[in-house]
Amino acid sequence: MASVAGSAPPQQQPLFRAVASSTRQIYQLLKCISFSPKVHVELTQDGIRFSADHARVMQGMAFLDKGLFTTYTLNCDNEDDSRPQFQMNLAALLEALQIFGATDIAARAAKADAEPYRSNLRNYRPDAFSHQTLGMPGTCCLVYEENGSPLSVILEESGIKTQCNMVTYTPESPEDIPFNRADLSFKIIMQARWLLDSLSELAPMSPARITISALPNAPFLRLSSSGALGSASVDFSNGRDLLETFSVRDRWVQGFKFDLVKSASEAMRIASKVSFRGDGQGVLSLQFMVEVEGGAVSFLDFRFVPYITQEDEESDSGGDEDD
Repeated sequence: MASVAGSAPPQQQPLFRAVASSTRQIYQLLKCISFSPKVHVELTQDGIRFSADHARVMQGMAFLDKGLFTTYTLNCDNEDDSRPQFQMNLAALLEALQIFGATDIAARAAKADAEPYRSNLRNYRPDAFSHQTLGMPGTCCLVYEENGSPLSVILEESGIKTQCNMVTYTPESPEDIPFNRADLSFKIIMQARWLLDSLSELAPMSPARITISALPNAPFLRLSSSGALGSASVDFSNGRDLLETFSVRDRWVQGFKFDLVKSASEAMRIASKVSFRGDGQGVLSLQFMVEVEGGAVSFLDFRFVPYITQEDEESDSGGDEDD
């Protein structure tokens, strides 16, 4: 019986492998949830889900659809209990993606704001000499060999290959902030930049809290705040040119920590639309639609717990200590 001497055993396929021709869109989306140092990562057949949590009062989720990648392979079932999950340092991943030439949009916009002669429209445009605008060739490959292994980010550009191995941690099975879609008090869809402009109007007051009011009658939607320097409010009239969708079942007024809502400002900056929703428990949901290259869209989701719930929890914990 003949045999082939020295034949190499077949190479095992990694659990997950995805290749992208540009990291700019991936970097933009992940930057929006960088308010937390660590993220929970879930690999699915449809894309990668990144979730960030801040003290159980704010959560952000970025979903990288497999359409953002030129190739996308996950060698496992799509059942919830078999999907690979892990935690990792988001700041380290963003730093690795910058090697490929991605630009920090927030820093670029801040620089543009400091130059008053530049128009607001131009502030949102990519730099003319960025790697993506010039069309420089390059690929970014994400590889997860097996459960518990590092997440490898392999960047290749102009014949130079760089590999960064990101340490992964056992997931802590974070629970989502509950949001009852069957018990919506209101739903409003508007352009995301209106929300960003509103926060910019309120920020000079150095507020600690922002109050969001959704009403069936005028002023319909109001964002108000007060701080050491005074108080301010922004009202939105119910018109198709301003509010694309307006549906209010009950009067809904809730307060939130201003800095937490402001943490979603990067999503407001890059998104085209935002969907405001509030449920009967007072939880606020902001879902942003981001238009990406090729005509596709991606979504960013944020959830916020209202002040009244936070204060109740603090009162309960304080009572337990007294006992």
